[in-house]
This record gives sequence, C-alpha cells and structure tokens, in this order.
Amino acid sequence: MRTYNFNAAKLLVIFLLLNSFTVAQRIKDIAFLEGNNSQQIIGYGLVVGLAGTGDSYRSTFTVQSITSMLKRFGITVPQSDLRVRNVAAVMVTATINSYFKPGTKFDVIVSSMGDARSLSGGTLLMTPLSALDGNVYGFAQGPVSIGGYDISTPTGNRIASNHALAGRVPLGGVLDKEIHPTNFDELNQVRIFLKEPDITTCNNVSNAINSKFGSEIAKPLDASEVDVKIPQDKANNVVAFLAELESINVQTDDVAKVVLNERTGTVVAGNNVIIQPVSITHGNLNIIIRSYPIISQPEAFSRGNTAIFNNLVPYVEQDSSKTIALGRASTVQEIASALNSLKVSPKDIISIFQALKEAGALTAELIIM
Repeated sequence: MRTYNFNAAKLLVIFLLLNSFTVAQRIKDIAFLEGNNSQQIIGYGLVVGLAGTGDSYRSTFTVQSITSMLKRFGITVPQSDLRVRNVAAVMVTATINSYFKPGTKFDVIVSSMGDARSLSGGTLLMTPLSALDGNVYGFAQGPVSIGGYDISTPTGNRIASNHALAGRVPLGGVLDKEIHPTNFDELNQVRIFLKEPDITTCNNVSNAINSKFGSEIAKPLDASEVDVKIPQDKANNVVAFLAELESINVQTDDVAKVVLNERTGTVVAGNNVIIQPVSITHGNLNIIIRSYPIISQPEAFSRGNTAIFNNLVPYVEQDSSKTIALGRASTVQEIASALNSLKVSPKDIISIFQALKEAGALTAELIIM
C-alpha cells in the first residue's frame, strides 16, 4: 500500500510579533541631513603575487596593463613575450561618506575581470579611484582578503570554498580629496530627508523638532523633506545643534505589510496588519492507493503461464476540516494564534493570506517574494 500525503512540509513560519505601539526612533535612524550622503568610486587595477592563478595570455587587457606599468618604471617588454599567470586585472569599487576628510581610510572591493582562477594571496597595486564626474578622489593598495580558496590539480580535480574571484582590501583605500566640503559655520538652515518617505512621519519629525526647541523652526515640505532654520542662539555652535537635532525621538508611522516568501515558507507580518471578520475553513487531502493482486492460473497441461495482475485502486480520504471564525484582529498576535490553531503548513498559510486579500478581509499590503 502506497500513501500520497499532500500536506506541505512543516517548514518554519516566522511572524514578526511587534508590540501594539510603535517605538519612537531617533531622527538620525530614520533620516539623514543634507550633505550627509554617500559617493561611489571605481578604478581599474592589477593584483600581483598570485600562485599561477591569474589571467592567461587570452586576457589581452591584462597584458597591455602590465606592459604600460613596466614602461612607467623604465622597462620595455614586447607584449608578445609576456606569459604572466601571477597577475590578474581587477575592478576596484568602494562607497565613501561625503564627510570623509583627506587621509581617511576605507575598505575597497576587488573583483576579477579576466579568466583568473583565484585572487588568493594577491596584492592590489596602487589604483586611482574616481567618481562619476571623472575626478580622482582616492587611491587603493594592499593585500586582498577573499575568505575562501579554489585549488585545482593537473589531473582535473578541484576543491573550492566560497568565491575566490572577489575579495576585500581592509582599509586599503585612502581619500585624497574631499567630495563635497561642508562648512557648518556658514549654514543658516538645514534640510532633513527621510529614508522612507511618509507624510505622517514627516509631520511628526517637524512637530518633535518644534516641541524640542520651543519655536516654529521646522516645516515639512513634502513626504520626505523637512526644512529646519538654525536658531540664533545656536548659530555659534551649529555642530552641537545638529547633534541635538539628530537625537530627538520621533514616533514613526509604518504602512501595514505582510511579506510572504514562497521559497522558504516564511511569513512576516507588521504591527498595523488587521484582518476583518472572516471565516476560514482548512482541510487536508490524503490520497491512498491500495494494491489488490489478481493471480490467473492456467489449466493443467495447457502449457500456459501464471499471470499476475496488480490491481491498484485509489481511495480519497478527507481529514476533518477545521473551521475558525476570526473576529476583527487588531494585533499580529491574534492573527498568528488564529492561523496556528488550524495547524496548517507555511505554504497553506501563504495561500490563506492570498485568499484573505482577495476577499477584502486583509487590511495590509501583500508582498510576495
């Protein structure tokens, strides 16, 4: 007898159970000040010192780069004579803060461009890093850390761990020039930008600032921007005012969302999710196929063969369905408890949420990953 159970695997379901109230957050955690942004920089360089795992002669740009580099040191070598497997051409990328000053060190990411097999043990040579405007803002150099390995033998065997063609040079970058110099002493106002635009939160930021300093110095312009005038008594120490401004706690207002991951069976529900009064019925379907062998025996002296026919008869068993009447759930805990009482699998919970949304009973944005 063979049994086919159509219950989904009992995977882990994660409900993000938040409190019924929203925790106040600092302005510096939900927004950033004008001028405090990031800048991406990029450069092309060479990684040397590889143990025969670098680019082959087929990567012509690597050969050209080596020739050009040697010329800078007064060495002329024809490209046709170069057979170097200890060098790899790489792209160097980094993200730096606009407040960085010349001399600040930062991490850089190194990624192979050619047909190298591994960057393990290599050293990045001095590489200029430029921004979108074409100006060079820093340089990078140092040993590459890849956190893995890729070893091949002449007989074709290979063992690898992680990704060996991309790595990091910790504190290998050095800023040479400021991106956007800022003089706080010349500021008479500052703009605050929310990381997640929201009209209610933006208005709460403005009210919290005005309440803190006792005057109407903040004004929301849209869902993401608040203009703040620097008070006269704070003009002599703008940095202290901005530090005090960033530390103000603000009540945030988040959109109700339910995130469903069908690949992992994960369900994450936010605090503001509400389910209207609804009735949910769930039942499990089991299909059982029973075997009834039939043996056909030939008559005596008929020279026939015994035949066996395996008669498979399917049966359908419907487990007792469970019905739950769910009143208006005001918290995620009530939603989780109601669905858990059905003892359903994660995939079934995802289907239930989709059905609730279609029925208009789920007051939340449904996001399926």
